Amino acid sequence: MEKWVEDLFDEGILKKAAGFYGAEITKAKKLGDFENYVYEVHREGIPYILRLTHSSHRGRAEVEAELKWVNYLNAQGVNVSLVSHSINGNLVEEIPVGDTFFFVCLFDKAPGEPVGVQSDLFSDALFKEWGKTVGKMNKAAKGFFEGKAHREHWYEDDLLKNMSTYLSEEDTAIIKEGEELIEKLHSLSTGREEYGLIHSDIHSGNFFFHEGEIHVFDFDDCSYHWFASDIAIPLFYAVWAKMSGKELDERSRFGGEFLTSFLSGYFEENTLDEEWIKRIPLFLRLRDIVLYTVFHKKFDMSSLSEREAGAVAGIKKRLVNNELIVELDYESILHKVK
Repeated sequence: MEKWVEDLFDEGILKKAAGFYGAEITKAKKLGDFENYVYEVHREGIPYILRLTHSSHRGRAEVEAELKWVNYLNAQGVNVSLVSHSINGNLVEEIPVGDTFFFVCLFDKAPGEPVGVQSDLFSDALFKEWGKTVGKMNKAAKGFFEGKAHREHWYEDDLLKNMSTYLSEEDTAIIKEGEELIEKLHSLSTGREEYGLIHSDIHSGNFFFHEGEIHVFDFDDCSYHWFASDIAIPLFYAVWAKMSGKELDERSRFGGEFLTSFLSGYFEENTLDEEWIKRIPLFLRLRDIVLYTVFHKKFDMSSLSEREAGAVAGIKKRLVNNELIVELDYESILHKVK
């Protein structure tokens, strides 16, 4: 969280936020504070997830659109954490702080536990279920129509619109590549069969595994995007987390195994033209550019931890060397799963 936003936040705001939902904070546990303040709180002894979003990050209409999307998915039978209405009957409440706001919402706590990349559960069965879940979400998106509240399209992301603001002159080549990639993506079709509202960030840190099923949360980055990106992102993060520090051939071997299992589940739930699978490299490159930019926006690059510095260096190396996180034979993978 940016320092100036941290200075606005205190326990009084947390207590007021919980009060909108009849929850109490005596046993509140902070779960995150990178882009939102996220706490586990309790109501009648039951744990819930309370989230506070500062207005510098999202507007109220954006938050409301996200929550309506989540509850729509839940109604469609997708395992996502239902959003509660406040005691005032609202999905979103707001707390003014100076001339800014914190937007507050409350989610059911997902059942199950996270799956670490070193766990025995991080295997083909999980990857297939991961794919099935994303397939269900993408299929549901084809029938979703929002009201007045609206989520942004991928190209409206601050990290893409303002790359040159966050990156330095020494990254001119990366900025140029990003701009060219954005232009190329704009030339792709955006029909309802391949483009819609997606989660945008389904890595293993954003779901729990329970009784053989995945339960997804953290829809803060949901946007209108190609469904292929919702396939590329799990591939990217599974490889990045599991094969950190490995060379391209090792990353690609694991990536091929992951995507084969993932797609075998995905195609059980949703149809997507094979050409979009072959375009996954475009979305892998976009993710590297977005990640590289977010590091420069959110972190002091002169005081990174060893782990953070290694991550940034790895991303930059791929971008400069025109190397993707994986190089796969998509034709061969499709042949195996179809």
